[in-house]
Amino acid sequence: MRAWVAVTDRDWYRFLSRRPDLEEVNFWQPGGHRIFTTLSPGEPFLFKLHYPDNAIVGGGFFTVASRVPAGVAWEAFGEKNGASSYEEMCRRIERYRRAPLDPRGQYTIGCIVLQEPFFFAEGDWLPAPADFQRQTVQGKTYDLRAPVGRALWQHVLARMREVAGSAVTELRRAEIPLDWQERPVRRRLGQGAFRVLVTDVYERRCAVTGEKALPVLQAAHIRPVTKEGPHRVDNGLLLRSDIHALFDEGYATVTPDHRFLVSRRLKTDFDNGEPYYPLSGNRIWLPGQAADQPGREFLEWHADTVYRG
Repeated sequence: MRAWVAVTDRDWYRFLSRRPDLEEVNFWQPGGHRIFTTLSPGEPFLFKLHYPDNAIVGGGFFTVASRVPAGVAWEAFGEKNGASSYEEMCRRIERYRRAPLDPRGQYTIGCIVLQEPFFFAEGDWLPAPADFQRQTVQGKTYDLRAPVGRALWQHVLARMREVAGSAVTELRRAEIPLDWQERPVRRRLGQGAFRVLVTDVYERRCAVTGEKALPVLQAAHIRPVTKEGPHRVDNGLLLRSDIHALFDEGYATVTPDHRFLVSRRLKTDFDNGEPYYPLSGNRIWLPGQAADQPGREFLEWHADTVYRG
């Protein structure tokens, strides 16, 4: 088991630390040149402020990493990006980027999605590990079975226990393996993590049309959260925005054998639908991993409950 200690922007920390009960945050990287691959899902990701602060000020649990346009990251996470507006987020990106600025603000950034973030008040900050070099730009990996890493994480756990004041924090503490022989705990996804994961497992293409223009692609819940559907990849489809609207309104569905169907009600209700009926009966494009493909229980629920037939 490992932890990543990430050099963290103080403004990002300050903004998010004032917002209680966050289920997820996006720790974005302004360069966006590569995808973060250091941790496995569930492993700790800790926040360390720049010098002269040089302190551990919180953390979260790694979920997924990707590269997306900054506008897509804002749509997915909003203020969970650590900024009050998209314009402010772009200003921070520009402050750190070494490449020429884009007058349209169309930057590709690295997204590191963290679940169950926690933040320490200034009086509870922890000193950074002694071997964390001042010139380190992005961060450093620690083996939590090795002496330095184990001591670091035990200090973080102790501080979390000291400041624990809610059942959520107590539950999180109970889930954390202390002997480091257990596998990292997989935590429930938030809305933003769901969107990033679904977009990536469908390789950024609409499951029905094959459309690859990212601005018009949306991660759709098969069974909506408002109807007790979970933020799970197998409860998701990546759809072009108009297909998504038809799916949500019951004018289209996906069968358990993964065929796209268009309701006859589309023609009856609107005297239209010509662009969509040629797609009816086609098999959708599926992710390569079976666990990521649409779950039968969710498809059956949609066909029985939402689809207009």
